[in-house]
Amino acid sequence: MLLALAQWLAQDVRFFSVFNYITLRTVLAAMTALGISFLVGPMMIRKLAAYKIGQSVRSDGPQTHLVKAGTPTMGGALILTSIAITTLLWGDLHNHYVWVVLLTTLSFGVIGWVDDYRKVVHRNPKGLSARVKMGWQSLIALVVGFYLWNTASLPANTELILPFLKFFVFPLPAFLFITLTYLVVVGTSNAVNLTDGLDGLAIMPTVMVSGALAIFAYVAGHAVFSKYLGVPYIPGAGELAVFCGGITGAGLAFLWFNAYPAEVFMGDVGALALGAALGTVAVIVRQEFALFIMGGVFVVEAVSVMIQVVSFKLTGKRVFRMAPLHHHFELKGWKETQVVVRFWIITMLLVLLGLATLKLR
Repeated sequence: MLLALAQWLAQDVRFFSVFNYITLRTVLAAMTALGISFLVGPMMIRKLAAYKIGQSVRSDGPQTHLVKAGTPTMGGALILTSIAITTLLWGDLHNHYVWVVLLTTLSFGVIGWVDDYRKVVHRNPKGLSARVKMGWQSLIALVVGFYLWNTASLPANTELILPFLKFFVFPLPAFLFITLTYLVVVGTSNAVNLTDGLDGLAIMPTVMVSGALAIFAYVAGHAVFSKYLGVPYIPGAGELAVFCGGITGAGLAFLWFNAYPAEVFMGDVGALALGAALGTVAVIVRQEFALFIMGGVFVVEAVSVMIQVVSFKLTGKRVFRMAPLHHHFELKGWKETQVVVRFWIITMLLVLLGLATLKLR
């Protein structure tokens, strides 16, 4: 909205043409989302507490978590509100990639909201059944994959590339492209959700990965930079940097309230949506493998759960003391803050490695 206004004003006042620069709007998006979250956050936390929308805690987990019972949850709605408003204000609303990512994010947020609402308001510990939740996630992801395939205007839109391998390009047929999109979007969504088990653990890696994806999006949408760095040129993908800027700003503000000891948890409404957002952006800018590297903490957390489940079903024994992996380290004696900060450090290193793939090809 503000971009359209600035473009109209630029016809008479040249100064306003500066808002055409994606880099400026990305910074403004981050600042806007940060400001909205800081302003609305305290009021939303008070409302959640007043309505007794509190987190339940597993009795078989670390005993130190019992004090978290009743902490307001569903705070992810604050993140999504900030991202949506920011994107609509600073994004190019004529860009279909912006709408794909925004609608996918909000759709996954609705799934998470319904799940959270049933758990904390209706006191149904199961929330949405796994089958229903996965069914809706799958439907949305498949629609996204089908849409991106049918709107692809260049071969680069559907080519698979590998980090560090400059000349490896594999054209994907429709079935493989849609399948890959499904796996990345649904997989990242649930991986972030599984990681969201400690104060600040999921949101900071999300901020770091989204910041890196903003760089990938900007490069992919710039004809000169993409050619120089050897990445697929995706016209229009640069606008996703603005969206990623919104995630970064909203995420940092949420961390202010979610840092140990947390005043609010994001819940499934935030975790599922943010994971889907990262996955969708990665698919559009053709950086699925870079996301796999940068989101290594998310990947390991999800894999730890799968290993635990398979091992227990096949052998009756558990590989980890408790899954996801962050609980395993807690039960080994690590303090919650140690686990969180160390996972942050690992994510920072992985993000730097992912960014290195831009040049090391």
